[in-house]
Amino acid sequence: MRKLAAYTIPFVGLKIGSHEFDYEIGSTFFEYFEYEDFNSANLHLDLVLEKKATMMELFFETSGTVNLNCDLTNEPFNMPIESSFRLVVNFGDEYNDENEELLILPHGEYEINIAQYVYEIIVLAVPYKRIHPGIEDGTLKSDVLDKLEELSPKGTNEDNDSEENIDPRWNKLKNLLNDK
Repeated sequence: MRKLAAYTIPFVGLKIGSHEFDYEIGSTFFEYFEYEDFNSANLHLDLVLEKKATMMELFFETSGTVNLNCDLTNEPFNMPIESSFRLVVNFGDEYNDENEELLILPHGEYEINIAQYVYEIIVLAVPYKRIHPGIEDGTLKSDVLDKLEELSPKGTNEDNDSEENIDPRWNKLKNLLNDK
């Protein structure tokens, strides 16, 4: 985790007020977390640290694209990501991160590492079901889609054929429903 030292912010030397930090996040960032769902990533993070006398507020804004595979066709595509998050940092007797929007650091701490928060913000911004935009608008041409179309049940022709091939005993049972 030493390579993620760029995400450690020493706040002791900062004056009270607003401080801005910018980060460019690529695929190597996710390798440290052993997260392999993204083929590539090109994201920008704007962080505003608002330092106050007894606490801090961190405002995360991330935007960009991640390249991942479609859940239906396994075709890679770029998905736009936009997310924001607010974290309140307070000071107490011991470290506590049980509340997702409140972090309590022990008195005497002088820095905060935001890498885990950045990772969670980005990963949680990706929808659970990842569908290529070409599937939704019908423009994607893929061998997988062609095979799915070939194997899918056909429309009305099979319905008519199946009605003709019904065992006559079932037709007699249908008549019981019609006789009232």
